[in-house]
Amino acid sequence: MSPTEIRRIGQIGEMARLPPRVNIETWRCHVSTVDFGLPARPFAAIIPGMIRSAMLLFLAAVCASAQNASLKGQVDSVFPDAQALYLDLHQHPELSSHETRTAGVMAEKLRGLGYEVTEHVGGTGIVAVLKNGPGPVVMLRTELDALPVTEETGLPYASKVKAKDDSGRDVGVMHACGHDVHMASLYGTAAIMAKSKDTWHGTLMLVGQPAEEIITGASKMIADGLFTKFPRPDIGVAMHDENGIAVGQVGITPGYAKAAADSLRITVYGKGGHGARPESTIDPVLIAASIAVRLQSIIAREIHPGDAAVITVGYIQAGTKNNIIPNEAQMGLTIRSYKPEVRKHLLASIERIAKAEAMASGAEKMPLVEEYESTSAVYNDPVLTQHLGGVLESVVGKGNVVKEDPLMTSEDYSMYVEQGIPSFYFTLGVADPQKLATAKAAGKELPSNHSPLFAPVADPALHVGIAAEVSLLRDLLKGTSADTKKITEQKGGL
Repeated sequence: MSPTEIRRIGQIGEMARLPPRVNIETWRCHVSTVDFGLPARPFAAIIPGMIRSAMLLFLAAVCASAQNASLKGQVDSVFPDAQALYLDLHQHPELSSHETRTAGVMAEKLRGLGYEVTEHVGGTGIVAVLKNGPGPVVMLRTELDALPVTEETGLPYASKVKAKDDSGRDVGVMHACGHDVHMASLYGTAAIMAKSKDTWHGTLMLVGQPAEEIITGASKMIADGLFTKFPRPDIGVAMHDENGIAVGQVGITPGYAKAAADSLRITVYGKGGHGARPESTIDPVLIAASIAVRLQSIIAREIHPGDAAVITVGYIQAGTKNNIIPNEAQMGLTIRSYKPEVRKHLLASIERIAKAEAMASGAEKMPLVEEYESTSAVYNDPVLTQHLGGVLESVVGKGNVVKEDPLMTSEDYSMYVEQGIPSFYFTLGVADPQKLATAKAAGKELPSNHSPLFAPVADPALHVGIAAEVSLLRDLLKGTSADTKKITEQKGGL
């Protein structure tokens, strides 16, 4: 809309009724020459500064109102399809690295919207690209996999899927972490972005990542050329649902948002024998128990009190009978931290203590320490987070953007950050507000992610998730790639 066209409107009340297709950015560029029935000369020359400021604030509010009204209509139009996809995915969950049906459904849906879709990236991963002229490249990621959990929600659309896990065990399968919410939101967002290409420019890159729950999917996609075969993103965005905040709210965390995770397996070697003759043995169970106790001294005495760190021994497995001292014992550990230097110290100290306890017990063979899963901490670019937090406030309201503390849970989105992609990882509230308030009043928590009782309030959570993602993408997909550096720390990774 040109300045002349805007001047023809004449009255503020009429401006509030501008059609939703008006390019708000163009309008904002010309508000200094809007005459509101006054002579057509610069706005600043006629209206005193205070009144002018008030007028501009009013115009900003009208802009936001018009944008939100238009966005609401767009979200409403795609919601039925997004909800249908959510219900389908929820009833057909698939385990990590086995998301063949899920990936196929998402690929078909996105291809139908006009995206250029590539399947089998890093296994079952998909990449969907929509180019819309020159401009920034922005990545939006969703996960594809579900968990080996038997659903107990009692919902009419509850998963009844059974499968064999990679060890051959029969397990129930459930989207107990809400990845079905993420995928349905991404699809709704993709549909709106494809139908409103006049509101953004650049390249939108959608990533359907497998195997997030076993923290291997991101690294496999990167190794398969995610950032070399496809446009390299200037900025990355990811959303995760959260039952600790109410539906209608979103959470943001500047800086470290999720912890680094390292999964260790320690095999302790001893010398087996009769339980009634311990003097003739070297007891690996006792050594393992000593290691488990001693490990906590790392947190208490070696790590600065201001640095977060966790060492948990999840299992000690050994022996077959009560009166037999076994030859070996196995320990399973999870280690969590934020800072790279703390992480390095934890891993080195664990190996040191395991060997020291074995030596103290006279073991003839030192323990074997194996790291079989790992991912770094998810780091939210603080400058980008502050900027996009403001965008979210315009969508859900300032009081509904919750600043959350960092969590010691982990996820492999961090691999993209390590590749130098400035990122914004935020949370979507999916809890029933009344149930959440009741639980908090009683000092309790609602069933969390990974619980067999985890039941997101999909409607209206999907509405909020789609609106949030569309607003973030439209804000980022403007200007040039160089402009994105103005809203980031401009780091090259961690």
